[in-house]
Amino acid sequence: MTDLASLAPAMPGTIAVQKPARILTLSCEDRPGIVHAVSGVLYRQGCNILESAQFSDPRDGRFFMRVAFAAGERFDDAALRREFGGVAGTFRMDWDMIDAARPARVLLMVSRFGHCLNDLLFRQATGNLNIEIPAIVSNHRDFEPLAKNYGIPFHHLPVTAATKAEQEARLLEILAETEASLVVLARYMQVLSNDLCRALDGRAINIHHSFLPSFKGAKPYHQAYDRGVKLIGATAHYVTPDLDEGPIIEQDVARAEHSLAPDDLVSAGRDIEAVVLARALRLHIERRVMLAGRRTVIFR
Repeated sequence: MTDLASLAPAMPGTIAVQKPARILTLSCEDRPGIVHAVSGVLYRQGCNILESAQFSDPRDGRFFMRVAFAAGERFDDAALRREFGGVAGTFRMDWDMIDAARPARVLLMVSRFGHCLNDLLFRQATGNLNIEIPAIVSNHRDFEPLAKNYGIPFHHLPVTAATKAEQEARLLEILAETEASLVVLARYMQVLSNDLCRALDGRAINIHHSFLPSFKGAKPYHQAYDRGVKLIGATAHYVTPDLDEGPIIEQDVARAEHSLAPDDLVSAGRDIEAVVLARALRLHIERRVMLAGRRTVIFR
């Protein structure tokens, strides 16, 4: 059947929606002329800016910018990079530019709580997240059938004190083999070594409940119930050697009414963890997160 809407003429004055071809991110010392220089390069290369956001940190005078743009018909990626490289050198920028259409390759790690893993797999399979998942790594076999169901290679790397270094070395090999650009700890319940944290600097995201530093250890929601907490939540952050204290990407909370039993808090907490982790992952792959020391700049 013919789609009649496709035969209708465009309304006068309307502009076709353009999808970003590239996303440019940069940071440098703040000074006059940065925005003008960046937009000038894009204009000369025939690009159309679709989104632009910037922030100047008054504490240290650092400037951050994110630009999403559509390319012209005769777009030349190499030419753009050459010209922008000159501007970046002038302003001493740290910068990166990605193809917005290309899915990010994300390696997932999990232990025995599967709510975040299930959520990310479903979002990827339904096109909600522009990612590819080349591998799932776990220290248990619980979710091997789930990985098989999605057609994703599963790597069982059991961790003990004696095997920790060997298994972390194997993890880095899997990262290289799969060309994954990001690791997501979807409730992976092993502490990563300082060396591995440094190797994954800026490219590993973790999720945990937001009670920390209170209610550490086993059954944090039950501990919270015993204390009568009124808010529960979750935090997604970059992994660093400082356990659970990396730069925060996303957080959310929900009210905890007195009528909720401990298991109700656990269920609500899992829902929040899954949503917060998915938001953090989206922010990262869309290059909306920029590191500023122990803090993050988030362009929503």
